Amino acid sequence: MATKYCFVTGGVVSGIGKGISSASLARLLKARGFRIAILKIDPYINVDAGLMNPFQHGEVFVTDDGAETDLDLGHYERFVDEPLSQVSNVTTGQVYGSVIEKERDGDYYLGQTVQVIPHITDEIKARIRKCAHAYEADICICEIGGTVGDIEGQPFYEAIRQMRIEEGPENTCYVHVTLVPYLEHVGELKTKPSQHSVRELRSIGIQPDILIVRTPQPLTQSARHKLSLFCNVPDDAVIEAVDVKESLYHIPLAMEEQGSADLVCKALSMPRRSPDLAEWHDICDRYAFPDHEITIAMVGKYMDLHDAYLSVTEALMHGGIANRARVNIEYVDSENMERDGPVAHLADAHGVLVPGGFGDRGIEGKIAAIGYARENGIPYLGLCLGLQTAVIEFARNVCGLVGANSREFKKDCEHPVIIYMKEQEYITELGGTMRLGAYPCVLKPGSLAARLYEAEEISERHRHRLEVNNKYRETLAEHGLVFSGTSPEGDLVEMIELPDHPFFIASQFHPEFKSRPNRAHPLFRGFIAAALEHAGATETVEA
Repeated sequence: MATKYCFVTGGVVSGIGKGISSASLARLLKARGFRIAILKIDPYINVDAGLMNPFQHGEVFVTDDGAETDLDLGHYERFVDEPLSQVSNVTTGQVYGSVIEKERDGDYYLGQTVQVIPHITDEIKARIRKCAHAYEADICICEIGGTVGDIEGQPFYEAIRQMRIEEGPENTCYVHVTLVPYLEHVGELKTKPSQHSVRELRSIGIQPDILIVRTPQPLTQSARHKLSLFCNVPDDAVIEAVDVKESLYHIPLAMEEQGSADLVCKALSMPRRSPDLAEWHDICDRYAFPDHEITIAMVGKYMDLHDAYLSVTEALMHGGIANRARVNIEYVDSENMERDGPVAHLADAHGVLVPGGFGDRGIEGKIAAIGYARENGIPYLGLCLGLQTAVIEFARNVCGLVGANSREFKKDCEHPVIIYMKEQEYITELGGTMRLGAYPCVLKPGSLAARLYEAEEISERHRHRLEVNNKYRETLAEHGLVFSGTSPEGDLVEMIELPDHPFFIASQFHPEFKSRPNRAHPLFRGFIAAALEHAGATETVEA
């Protein structure tokens, strides 16, 4: 059977939910037994998301093979429960860079005038097909970032238009995600923005087969009929995406109730199958009906945009699902922690988490939070920078190494307990040069890490340039810090913990990238369990 392609586009505004819609469709189609490939096309000119400001773009998601990607790939992995790779993210920078490299090589376009059509569009189509073939997919879902009408997105829309001609109409499906706002002063849902969005899409030769309509309240029959009539889409192919009060994980079930996956199968001439969603129903049941409630303080510096820590937030929710607990997250700005002190922000927390990050802004606030958790027996989980700051805090306040710091924050510090890795010291080109992707880690027998993982060796995803300075490992160990995870050669510290603390553990890697709603990551599952124990499991949910 030929691979089928489902293209997801968006209109009216960005951030409308294309990524969640794509991930939900992928989940529903996989539940029907189809092999799925999924990719995100980002029209920005950056080669990847690695150097983009989290305030503008949210977190950088990292795959096993070290690709720094858009955060939507995190949604994809969590919903589909399969690891993705660099072929699942395509950017304008990658496409144009490849075409220019081929032009300079001389063998590909020798004598030709290199143009957007056909050379850029051919490169785009080749990358879409490469992703489909890499996963041996029955159906490849391709999300186009941005909104229809954006100038940078035009070559990508042209490419997917051409694919209907090349692959055949029975092998291509277009899903358009759009907005129907509610105007309170007139008390009415307005379909005109969606009509204009679809008109823009049709002007470039793409007629959507299905509309997914983001709306603050259910569509009226009148609004549905207008969308059907003016957008040239059957009534039953208008899927309403009402803002959910529950978790994102309820969205696939809401889309299933409206037959969205069956509509895709029909458009792609695929056999209609009944989905197996028992596991997904269990996830949503556990989330909606928890037995307990706890508060986790996440101490970071990008707190004005929660998407900057999206995978961490979701992994905490997964830990809650596994423990049947509602996890309330207090997003604590580490600069406020510096100003107010930890008691003002952490007194009611049942657990403290310090996520990854870069730069010295707010670092002393994070160190203060870690010290408070260590001294008061509050469960602590540190991720990447959260390990480095934990080592600094321990070195200063337990080992007595006054002035202990990281070379990243103070180059000439008296005790550099955190230093740049040897291969990172002289790097001047920042893009894609960190220690990226999956690396093995050997766990110390009997340690908390080994008990949580129930394994002796693991593989986790990294994104960092610094490491624990081996010159200080003996001193740190003498004062009680346990290096419970190291690289196979033993030269890199991957995990630390305190055995005389109820739960104090940190990793140099990013476990949040591998957590799933149906399979909470061991560190997050254990962290939430410890927080529940710290709370005495008395924080019950009100009926």
